[in-house]
Amino acid sequence: MATLNLPMSGGVLEAYATGTPGNFAVAKPPYPRIAFAAAHVVADPLAEQDPWLDVKLDWDRTIAFRRHLWSLGLGVAEAMDTAQRGMGLDWTGAQELIRRSLDAAKDFPDAVIASGAGTDHLNPGPDVTVDDVIRAYEEQCEAVEAMGGRIILMASRALAKAARSPQDYVRVYDRVLSQVKEPVIIHWLGEMFDPALEGYWGHHDHMQAMEVALDVIASHASKVDGVKISLLDDRKEIAMRRRLPRGVRMYTGDDFNYAELIAGDGEGHSDALLGIFDPIAPAVGGAMAALSRNDLSTFHEILAPTVPLSRHIFKAPTRFYKTGVVFMAWLNGHQDHFVMVGGQQSTRSIQHFSELFRLADKAGLLSDPERAASRMKTLLALHGVA
Repeated sequence: MATLNLPMSGGVLEAYATGTPGNFAVAKPPYPRIAFAAAHVVADPLAEQDPWLDVKLDWDRTIAFRRHLWSLGLGVAEAMDTAQRGMGLDWTGAQELIRRSLDAAKDFPDAVIASGAGTDHLNPGPDVTVDDVIRAYEEQCEAVEAMGGRIILMASRALAKAARSPQDYVRVYDRVLSQVKEPVIIHWLGEMFDPALEGYWGHHDHMQAMEVALDVIASHASKVDGVKISLLDDRKEIAMRRRLPRGVRMYTGDDFNYAELIAGDGEGHSDALLGIFDPIAPAVGGAMAALSRNDLSTFHEILAPTVPLSRHIFKAPTRFYKTGVVFMAWLNGHQDHFVMVGGQQSTRSIQHFSELFRLADKAGLLSDPERAASRMKTLLALHGVA
């Protein structure tokens, strides 16, 4: 047990004593669900750089974390939003990340990995056309396929800017899906994660937008492995899930309601592709092991305390959730520093980090409470908390 003083609202300090780390089982194949963790990247804090402008990664620690996820029975969703894609990590860096991860995956016979292909090398602007967006998607898809990777077709800021109607989205996705070699995962990322994607699929109303996405999927069902929607609304996800063509998976991107969505109901369930699975990976492995035994009680018992943690990490402004993900990696010894690409460690307050520490401990997700408390004390001292 470790003790420390943590700030509360109003600047009051509260004595806090850590609990016992969780003892989670490791999921083994065959897995009851596909569970992708969108993995973060580890910055190199000692590199000569301008931290807000340059991206220098610690490749050894970055890839070691992927190995950690595979060892727990999780898949890796590579070069996605959690890796600060488009928010620090550019397409050039993403290609290197994908290449290194695919190479590391060869050491794990059951490793599952899929990688983001989008249009982020194309700067949105008034001169960018829908045809430019198509060419950008084609370039990135071709690059991922050339490396032997599976594709997650990411939402496009450039398309959101260039499109004038839902038909422009249909044209882009028709063209791209008709050319991919293997079925892809389509990612519908909501505006709460990226404000530049407001009105995606040509509608600001999500239910109208869903109709466009469903039409696209139905027209290319053989080229779509699944769809991941990140709207933080379980009702919308279930409504879409029930209308997907047979054989097309729903990958939950709902970091608020994932436990119930993965467990499913009498009409189906969701697989998962989630940023929160990065920091709670040990608990996910234990929950999947329980689900393999049809032990729903233990499944929910493990995941229930992770939900308040996830809701806190992903609280508005949701796009800053990566900071909480990397903070957890630091507390748990997956990296020796709390420095992020683009200096994004500064996007959350010390009160936010203090509550995150409490919630992680209550979920049994501080693997070494003494180390975590020591590192938390360092951060508190930097914020003037004795």
